[in-house]
Amino acid sequence: MATSTNNRKRNTTTLAKVGANEMGKLPPQAPELEESVLGALMIEKDAYATIADLLRPESFYVDSNACIFDAIRTLAAKDAPIDLLSVVEQLKAQGNLEKAGGVVRLSELTRRVASAAHLRYHAQIVAQKATARDLISVACQIEEKGYDETQDVDVLMQEAEAGIFEISQRAQKRDVTQIDPVIEEAFERMRKAAKNEGNISGVPSGITELDKITSGWQKSDLIIIAARPAMGKTAFVLSMAKNIAVNFKRPVAMFSLEMSNVQLVNRLIMNVCEIEGDKIKNGRLSKQEWNKLETKVNDLMGAPIYIDDTPGLSVFELQSKARKLVREKKVELIIIDYLQLMNANGANFGSREQEVSIISRRLKWIAKELDIPVIALSQLNRNVEKRDSSNSNVEGKKPQLSDLRESGAIEQDADMVCFIHRPEYYRIYNDDKTGKDLRGLGQIIVAKHRNGATDEVWMRFIGKYAKFQNENEAFDESIYDVPETNNAPTTFQSRMNVASEAEGARLDDDITPF
Repeated sequence: MATSTNNRKRNTTTLAKVGANEMGKLPPQAPELEESVLGALMIEKDAYATIADLLRPESFYVDSNACIFDAIRTLAAKDAPIDLLSVVEQLKAQGNLEKAGGVVRLSELTRRVASAAHLRYHAQIVAQKATARDLISVACQIEEKGYDETQDVDVLMQEAEAGIFEISQRAQKRDVTQIDPVIEEAFERMRKAAKNEGNISGVPSGITELDKITSGWQKSDLIIIAARPAMGKTAFVLSMAKNIAVNFKRPVAMFSLEMSNVQLVNRLIMNVCEIEGDKIKNGRLSKQEWNKLETKVNDLMGAPIYIDDTPGLSVFELQSKARKLVREKKVELIIIDYLQLMNANGANFGSREQEVSIISRRLKWIAKELDIPVIALSQLNRNVEKRDSSNSNVEGKKPQLSDLRESGAIEQDADMVCFIHRPEYYRIYNDDKTGKDLRGLGQIIVAKHRNGATDEVWMRFIGKYAKFQNENEAFDESIYDVPETNNAPTTFQSRMNVASEAEGARLDDDITPF
């Protein structure tokens, strides 16, 4: 019997010496600090305001502590006093008093804390432990799915990035800034703008009248450029990218979800060299055109234009690549062609509209985080086609903000919304009000401008070369064939119309812009 007793004592002693690492891993936690935070919140009435931005009920590892904090948060939302008695009553109302440990435990929490002097510091540690648990949770899910051979690796990578991105956004806190340094920064930007020709403070587009309205594309802005198929969305941004990179020597990146990098470069060559696309594709150029090509293509060589043609790009992949481009290539502007071809794999959404909402919100965050303008092309719905189409009604076919396709969040998140409109596409060749000849012209309509005026700007559109330029800019008349009134303007193949075909769109018969 003595031997048995001694064995039990020896075993007990052995177990007592076993640490957490030897018995197994424990999740990151700080129960004592959780209790300290809760106690401090109940003994000082204004203490909650100091940590409201740091903690959520989910931040607490112990369930009873999470219940207590939820009651405190509810009281704060109602602007009610926060103390021992009010928290007890709130827990009773929620039916969680017993789950929280009862009145005795809440009393103990208040007795253990002398003051709320270190409340913020303790809350930060609790928040960090919660973030660490969230990271472990995401990592475990990814690990489990990684062993599942049925899982698509690309989808899994996007889920991993989305999960970590969500945690980082939740954990990211920005301190309040006193106004003085912000004023100084604003003045510095104004001084730089004053030194620039034409007072362009942002990234110039090369379209003079547009730059007068915008002062250039501004830092941290999300700009949506939308149009119906065949209006020339890609042609416009390529013309702009050429202006920015070649004329102004400023790095620009373009993410093309529709066309390959070779197709985009061919369009750029068309633009710069003024050679028709068919000739570039089949190589049937005259000697004069070959000489022209060899001379003018040098303008593109070495230009700081960076193209990514990854198909099915997710917004989380885009963010990762954009960070690298800004860091390594000093890119000052990002163009996405086009928004509806992106996806948000790994994010939680219930419909395509919700997914587009997530994408537009992330694009705004990217612009703000990297402090550069982000331009995203977008499609319009078919409401434009349903409006008055009489030859004299120029205004009837103009796009409106309500025409933005798939989600109102695009309009909400964007700092600027611009529409591209070419009346001649709808066989409107003259403006009866002004007498203006509209053939060969396109409009950029600034429909929303969060930090400035809205207006409309006319541009010259040269379809043969997929090119937009200033309306008054000199050009060879022979390069543009004025369409006959009985013929529709030239359009080009694109898969942007696939979705519209499924909808039965009349004007989307495998024709779309550049």
